[in-house]
Amino acid sequence: MNIPVFDLHCDTACALLGSDRNSAGSLRKNQLHIDLERAKKLAGYAQCFACYTSPLMEGVTPVVMFERELATIQREIECNKRLISIAYTPEDIRANREKGKMSAILTIEGPAGFGYAPELLEDLSLIGFRMTTLTWNEKNPLAGSHLTGGGLTDQGREFVKEAQRLGMLIDVSHLSDEAFFNIMDMTQMPIVASHSNSRRICDVSRNLTDDMFRAICATGGVVGFNQCDAFVGENPTLDTACDHILHWVELDSECTHIALGADLDGCDSLTGGFDGVQSYPALAQRLLERGLTEQMIENIFWNNAMGVFEKCCM
Repeated sequence: MNIPVFDLHCDTACALLGSDRNSAGSLRKNQLHIDLERAKKLAGYAQCFACYTSPLMEGVTPVVMFERELATIQREIECNKRLISIAYTPEDIRANREKGKMSAILTIEGPAGFGYAPELLEDLSLIGFRMTTLTWNEKNPLAGSHLTGGGLTDQGREFVKEAQRLGMLIDVSHLSDEAFFNIMDMTQMPIVASHSNSRRICDVSRNLTDDMFRAICATGGVVGFNQCDAFVGENPTLDTACDHILHWVELDSECTHIALGADLDGCDSLTGGFDGVQSYPALAQRLLERGLTEQMIENIFWNNAMGVFEKCCM
């Protein structure tokens, strides 16, 4: 079953820099989870490319890392412009799909790379960034993480307000539970958890409780399913992945708030049977075999993420 794919999170920009974080590899063909040779076989493909930074990084400052990741994605898109383009608007995504091109959407994972500064979000929006987390695995001036605990700070509230004013989606993956609900109390736009799973199925802090999933649904947002095995389950398979999605379908019977965010190139080990972007048709087929309709699968794979971008990122 080959249907278009809209994936809300990958770390390919960082992975292309390699272990020394200096000499970037090729997006066209590589040994990572995503490359253009495999991507062009899909029926359509929009991928959110995160620029990841954290003060926990070693060997390079967050600012330098952010600049290198952004430059890498921009260069690779320019080198392969017949196959991929940056998408600034939903119209760009639709146009790229009609042309048989992949869409690249720029996102932020951890604002350490620009000093957590709300006043810099407007410049980043002009470059093309359309979604941002508030933290990675550390507590920072904006909020606490899922590992540290701690709520949203005053600066964090300012950050959320400014991002939403600009039409930039707030991504609550990696947040503490307290900060998550702080954002729910103030949000004026749909909220996204770009790469998080069900805590009911796999009880780890990076996943969402049922109440958190319902809260995101109430905003009109979406949750992107993460293929990192640590967040799927013990020795997970495609059926384990389906267990998460089917549990969410129990909470979202119209299947309008479930999406994809596989965390490709951001984790060492994936769900068994899922080896990279080329495995999405296999996941779709397994969901069909587990009882989802083709319309529900198309919602999960494309329509739901596209709908959120249409609401917020005009």
